Amino acid sequence: MNRIVRTAAMALVALLLAACASTTLQSAWFDTTYNGGPFRKIIVVGVGASIADRRVFEDIFSRELTAAGTQGVPGYLFLPDDARSNEPGWNAGIAQSGADGMLLVRVMGVDTKTQVYTTMMPGPAYFGPYGPWWGPSMMAVPTVQQYAVANVETNLFDTRTKRVVWAGTTQTFNPTTVVNETPGFAKLIIAQLAARGLIPPQK
Repeated sequence: MNRIVRTAAMALVALLLAACASTTLQSAWFDTTYNGGPFRKIIVVGVGASIADRRVFEDIFSRELTAAGTQGVPGYLFLPDDARSNEPGWNAGIAQSGADGMLLVRVMGVDTKTQVYTTMMPGPAYFGPYGPWWGPSMMAVPTVQQYAVANVETNLFDTRTKRVVWAGTTQTFNPTTVVNETPGFAKLIIAQLAARGLIPPQK
């Protein structure tokens, strides 16, 4: 019986964690002196992770930007790995892209956290000495659950002035793969940029 109760409690916790899986904005900053209008072409550059993951991220985010009405350009098309490690190569790649904005996205780290849940579950049934049913009683079942939180920093630069015009930090709860997480992450960031007038209003 105890094993059944514990299994049910763990299943409940798993459902709660799955329902919370998302990317949320933790903080944001906007340059209130910026008056350059909406960006029309943004090059998306991922920092960290593997080359394959960076390219997948840049492709997906660029597609989401384009779908929202701003031309998105994957960074790897103009910034190969050797160009990313030196300023002249970086500047040349950005200029060649023709983008008026650059979105630099960096994974700051993935933290593992532990949470303890206590779930009240029906316990075993009890019978009194004269036959009446006294149960089932309720018992507290503690469950320890570990989960991961990915911390990401995003900066939007004006390529003409090389100034940051918007910056934000996000957290992704229990991240899975780049393919799965990037669309939701991109939609969150794009909505923030549109709200500040940094890209045209979303369609």
